[in-house]
Amino acid sequence: MDTDIIVSITADRQLELPPIIKHQIKPGNRYKVSIAEDSIIFQKIQPPQDLNDWFRHIEELGPDPNQPSLQEISEIVKEVRQELNEVRS
Repeated sequence: MDTDIIVSITADRQLELPPIIKHQIKPGNRYKVSIAEDSIIFQKIQPPQDLNDWFRHIEELGPDPNQPSLQEISEIVKEVRQELNEVRS
């Protein structure tokens, strides 16, 4: 069931949640937040039920676009080693 609810932002930039929303959230709940030009969408993250669900969730996420390649990691290690050798000299 989709329902549109209007919430206000306080002077501290906090969301003022109405009771209907407060009853649906609990401490420790996690949400994925999607930001577009004129909207912010909160989508609850469901914890995996078992290890197979967790692995499936990891596969659905796909590869990390920010993960450096092995060559990039090797270059970083070489640079750090050179810097350490220069400091020790």
